[in-house]
Amino acid sequence: MPATIRRATRADLPALGRLGALLVRTHHEFDPERFFAVSPQTEQGYGGFLGSQLKEPDVAVFVAEANGEVIGYTYAGVEGYDYMSLRGPAGVLHDIVVDPTHRKSGVGRQLLEHALAFLKSHNVPRVVLSTAVKNTPAQRLFERAGFRPTMIEMTAEARDLPSETSPG
Repeated sequence: MPATIRRATRADLPALGRLGALLVRTHHEFDPERFFAVSPQTEQGYGGFLGSQLKEPDVAVFVAEANGEVIGYTYAGVEGYDYMSLRGPAGVLHDIVVDPTHRKSGVGRQLLEHALAFLKSHNVPRVVLSTAVKNTPAQRLFERAGFRPTMIEMTAEARDLPSETSPG
């Protein structure tokens, strides 16, 4: 049964925090040196941050709800030029997460469709997103929706880099 997708409200913040912590935990498991670990403050912090975005006109936080329970969310926004990313104005899909017990049921696709519709309604010329290298299910979802790879983030721990004789 498809989920109901709707705009998030302040009443959803505890569920958004729980799902945000799941996102953090999953990424940390992918690469614990690159992604920070969940802390006792993660749920409240993540939920609080997403709550601060709810009334922003160029941002959307959608939740997927089934049987009265929030089972996923997406967070997207419209951004201007980003010279560090060499990117012009774009819609940015920041987060999309579905509770593991509801994955492979089309909920992620529903959330993605709502986020893309929101961004397109704001006349963005393109939509960009980042996904963890090890998150192949998400990459398949995005590729089916028409996304193509354009950048690869590379990480090195400073302790593993060659030492210089003098800072420059």
